[in-house]
Amino acid sequence: MALRLVQVNFKARDDAALGRFWAEALGWSVSSEGPGVTNLEPEGFAWPDPDAFYVDLVTVPDPETVQYRVHLDLATTSAAHQAELVTRLKELGATPADVGQGEVPWTVLADPEGNVFCVLEPREIYRDTGPIAAVVVDCADPRAMARFWDEALDWTLHAVTDDHARLRSAKDVGPYLEFLRTPGVQTVGNRIHLDLLPCPVEGQKAEVARLRALGATAADVGQGDVPWVVLADPEGNEFCVLGRG
Repeated sequence: MALRLVQVNFKARDDAALGRFWAEALGWSVSSEGPGVTNLEPEGFAWPDPDAFYVDLVTVPDPETVQYRVHLDLATTSAAHQAELVTRLKELGATPADVGQGEVPWTVLADPEGNVFCVLEPREIYRDTGPIAAVVVDCADPRAMARFWDEALDWTLHAVTDDHARLRSAKDVGPYLEFLRTPGVQTVGNRIHLDLLPCPVEGQKAEVARLRALGATAADVGQGDVPWVVLADPEGNEFCVLGRG
């Protein structure tokens, strides 16, 4: 069996409106599996193609009560591309954001619902990731997070230091998953979380048990009776192990 990171999930006030922003930002197609849920897919791929990465947006009550420990970094191919992308994103409704970054070569923006993200300067390491360079998680201990997620996922650990860790799909496709040491990080609910898919999906129960043995804990975010299982990693970041349905 294997467990792979297949998508990020945004809590939203308006999934359709926020979905339109991110679809335009990424150049992806839009679909919906039901009221209150918007699905984004790269052009030419269909869920759950193992060579693709996806975004889901779900309308929930009071999304402002949760925090911003997880964000997206967007890739660019040149300085001109970075400038053009920032301009286009602002036209779509993004606004400049100050998270204490100071003078840096990347641009920090917030989407129309306030989710912070970065438009990176060109970096060789992200040349083949597609529009999403990385899913970045603020944490207290990147080494500990790398140990957990390296065991949890069928991914490859590329780098780990006291300040930063980086993993990517074993196929070297799609974005990286990165952990960034951030002082004073709080253990609270996130507006963006990770969704994991067992392969085969019938292995959900066994994978949940394996994750619990690695240090994951059960999490209640008001999900009720659903086909997925909500867990939290060792620093309290919620994630879902998807099932059939």
